Amino acid sequence: MILQVDTRERASEWNRIQKQFDKLGIQYVRSKLYVGDYMSLDNARFVVDRKKDLQELCGNVCQQHERFKRELIRAMEAGIQIIFLVEHGEDVQTLEDVYFWQNPRKHEIRWRYNRQTGQKEKYFVSPKAVDGKQLYKSLCTIQDRYEAKFQFCTKEQTGKKIMEILSNEETKRI
Repeated sequence: MILQVDTRERASEWNRIQKQFDKLGIQYVRSKLYVGDYMSLDNARFVVDRKKDLQELCGNVCQQHERFKRELIRAMEAGIQIIFLVEHGEDVQTLEDVYFWQNPRKHEIRWRYNRQTGQKEKYFVSPKAVDGKQLYKSLCTIQDRYEAKFQFCTKEQTGKKIMEILSNEETKRI
């Protein structure tokens, strides 16, 4: 199997994954993909779109919603199924684990000086930021509406996981 890797994949991330592919003996070519980041040349109807963590996925789903939605629609219209591979780490291994995720933007506390009281006071950086429960609901809707899937891994497992996903017998029938 030979993988096609999108040329728009971030250089630092690609270098890390390229080393994993080389270690595993995975062959690849680099060129622009219609959607996603990785595709097997054996099956162009199935792609992996890598996200560096839940923070990036949350940004795509919430702040960049329209662009993200256009990509999902473009994939559906072309008959391509997307699996989002999120490199979040050991604490998030399933979609259900997202429910319990604590967005650092929502829970980050900083100190500031209050000129009126002359005291330091703490405040939350983004108290209205999306939490795990809200993100989980959004991801479930995306799965249902756009037939996308979400899988999770650590950064050390990414190359192997991409290969497992794209070489899965079920994906060959899609």
